[in-house]
Amino acid sequence: MYFIVRVTASQEKITADVLQNKISKNNTDIYSMVMPYGMRGYLVIEAANEIACRDLILNEPHVKGMLSKPLEESELVKMLASKQAVQEINVADTIEFFAGPFKGYKAKVIKVDQAKDEITVELMDVAVPIPVTTKANMARIIEKAKE
Repeated sequence: MYFIVRVTASQEKITADVLQNKISKNNTDIYSMVMPYGMRGYLVIEAANEIACRDLILNEPHVKGMLSKPLEESELVKMLASKQAVQEINVADTIEFFAGPFKGYKAKVIKVDQAKDEITVELMDVAVPIPVTTKANMARIIEKAKE
């Protein structure tokens, strides 16, 4: 069974380390622990039953509690599945921002950093085109570059 444990935001790694030490010292029915990317303040613990999970988190620092309903494996798989990039932004594409400080502006892509999921663009329809670096998930392609 999978249980979601609420922890102090930004303290997930520290809490997971503390709980892992407790698991290794005691003979518990805890099988695995996951810090889901993008879910601040939560850990997912696989345990034999609810009592084993509650015993693990009892009186531990940064632990706020446990959600009352356990997760099914299918729910966990959906939650942890990595989301594929819906669009592939390339250099010379024309994009439009739909969020952030440049919402509604159109721009031409001049650089793409796949590792950081960032794009550098030059805004169109402005007096002085200045390169701006922003997250790629705040923009959508309105015209692909001609190859």
